[in-house]
Amino acid sequence: MMHANPLDRLLNTVGSWALALLWGLPLAFAIWTAIHPAEYEANFDLFAPLTTVNFLKAWDAAPFARYFLNTILLVTLILICQFVLCTLAAFAFARFTFPGRGILFGLVLLQLLVMPDILIVENYQTMRFFSLVDTIPAIALPYIASGFGIFLLRQTFMTVPKELDEAARLEGASTLGLLWRVYVPLAKPTYLAYGLVSVSHHWNNFLWPLIITNSEETRPVTVGLSIFAATDSGTEWSVINAATLMTSGPLLIAFLLFQRQFVQSFMRAGIK
Repeated sequence: MMHANPLDRLLNTVGSWALALLWGLPLAFAIWTAIHPAEYEANFDLFAPLTTVNFLKAWDAAPFARYFLNTILLVTLILICQFVLCTLAAFAFARFTFPGRGILFGLVLLQLLVMPDILIVENYQTMRFFSLVDTIPAIALPYIASGFGIFLLRQTFMTVPKELDEAARLEGASTLGLLWRVYVPLAKPTYLAYGLVSVSHHWNNFLWPLIITNSEETRPVTVGLSIFAATDSGTEWSVINAATLMTSGPLLIAFLLFQRQFVQSFMRAGIK
């Protein structure tokens, strides 16, 4: 068994700490300015008084309650649709043989190579044709069919022994019953991992919601935060950072709570 070179270990350690600092310093600055009065934005006094005024100002300055509701509805709608469509498509690709299966699956994989930003104009024209501009379904529709989700679930379904299919068939299970009672329970780690990725991505999505929404009734937190921060009367970093922490806080908390399950789920659902 080969042992790592001490120099390699040192470089890995230094590099890891450097990356951690690069990631952590902006977050530390945001937390500091959010929980201290504005006069301490650049004055790092360990004995500076703590305050919640910045969070109250941020909450009152914009309809964040509405933004949070819109975002929760959005990510829930996308996730449910992705689970349904990706499950059905992945099951078909994994267990059925039909003409053109390889070509169709190749087109699914091709979606992974297409940046969503390229399709913004076409997507906007489609939403306008169906009179869906400035609605939450308009934000969600371009993302409900996920090539990555289909690919990940297909790889997981293909690892399920076919003997389980035969046993379920002998007990009278239909095709959908087989999917629901055998494949879906065995793929729970994959669903958990993919669900966390999907929620995180669409919670932070900015460009498409910015383009397709025009009103407070439909804006998610990312768009609401950007409009809230765009002011001509000066920048209050303490208030802006407080608003930023409010919008990103749920994801940070979810990551801290589920990071172990997240890593283990991807390891178990690894691409084979």
